[in-house]
Amino acid sequence: MIKYRRWRVATFGQNITTLGPIHPIWGSLHLFHDLASYFKLLGQIVEKERPKVYVYWSMFFYASFGVCHPDSAQILYKSSAPKAYGSGGAYRYLRDWIGDGLLISDGKKWERNRRLLTPGFHFEILKPYVEVYNSVTDIFLEKLECYAKSGEAVDIFPRVALATLDTILRCAFSYQGNIQDQGSKHPYVHAVNRLSYLTLSRCLKPWYQIDFIYQFSDEGKELKRLCDYSHEFSNRIIKDRQQTLKKEGLPTKRHLNFLDILLTAKDENGIGLSDEDIRAEVETFMFEGHDTVASAISWSIYCLGRYPEEQEKVYTEISELLEDGLEGKSSEMPCLTAFVKESMRMFAPVPGTARLLTSPMKFGDITVPAGVHIDISIHSIHHHPDVWPEHEVFKPERFLNEDITNRHPYSYIPFAAGSRLLVHRRNTPLLLLFLFLFQELYWPKFCNERIKSYDQQISSEVCRC
Repeated sequence: MIKYRRWRVATFGQNITTLGPIHPIWGSLHLFHDLASYFKLLGQIVEKERPKVYVYWSMFFYASFGVCHPDSAQILYKSSAPKAYGSGGAYRYLRDWIGDGLLISDGKKWERNRRLLTPGFHFEILKPYVEVYNSVTDIFLEKLECYAKSGEAVDIFPRVALATLDTILRCAFSYQGNIQDQGSKHPYVHAVNRLSYLTLSRCLKPWYQIDFIYQFSDEGKELKRLCDYSHEFSNRIIKDRQQTLKKEGLPTKRHLNFLDILLTAKDENGIGLSDEDIRAEVETFMFEGHDTVASAISWSIYCLGRYPEEQEKVYTEISELLEDGLEGKSSEMPCLTAFVKESMRMFAPVPGTARLLTSPMKFGDITVPAGVHIDISIHSIHHHPDVWPEHEVFKPERFLNEDITNRHPYSYIPFAAGSRLLVHRRNTPLLLLFLFLFQELYWPKFCNERIKSYDQQISSEVCRC
């Protein structure tokens, strides 16, 4: 009751933007039915009121806050506020699936495991896998060849997601599973797709926040069954790699994959990761490592078709580089780099993250009480009109001509920010390589005009990716 009163005061006792009107029973939930309509509503309010902080209610009994401006995001990301994994927090519903890995863990456990796993993301570790990237991309292009010939429309995201998952499984876990050939028929691919849907569905249904109710629901039973399969799949990958290492010995440091590092890493006391920790990191990396990169690649491909004049600039740049060989010239692709960055500004791969306030936090003249979840709406930050003039216009030159030293350091955060910045942000070179190969080998065959007919679907697809 005390918390409820604090939430009421924070909502109605100060000048804070509210996603309203507040319904006496449903709170703000009557205004949106999924994440797409939520971001659409929030975007309209940001455009009109230019807030830095906002609040909405999940039915009449629970208030959630959010930040949508670089100034407020900086305050939150620089704080020690943990991930929102408590009751009502989005990360809580991922824990049954991916465990207590880097995405969800906190405190000393997170610091220790992050320190142990950081070597797995060094660029020298990634270099030997270029042949794998090429092989995966070859298969991806073959799957799209029929659409190029027929001119038939294609939903690119599921196919890109298969390619990025295939890459992760091959490079990080030495797993060869013909992922792209089997597609959704592969049981793990099906499980990931359904678990993603069920997790999001639970977040949007307040009555499912009660574990007792959820475990007896059809969705709860399905999630339990799929989590069990996902854990079994991960355990099998771990066991197979352990047997291989026992038989063949540990590879050279340059050829260690991510799972090798998980299995052999030890802290200053000589203590390694537990079996449960290893599985949690495997689950986390398989999901988070492929999903966000797939989203970034998919929207970049969309933008290639939606903006043919920008596509031509990228194509010309790549063609000129190819004449003298591409090796060692990734830094000489400013047009492609700017294009990808603007794509990730328009359609953030991670549209939002969340924190749990353990103490009251001030954002200017607004105070958010302790004990509440607070969202960081990255999508809204990337489209705040006070930060990005003409934010709905696709302008890669923002990252070419403008002096980025004058730009707010938290105005562009496609993979979040702060000390918990996603470690797979270093997959961005993979994203550039993938876009390069797609642009050079495949895209000239595709009809740009067909893309325009899908503009009306953007509001619903931006959150699904």
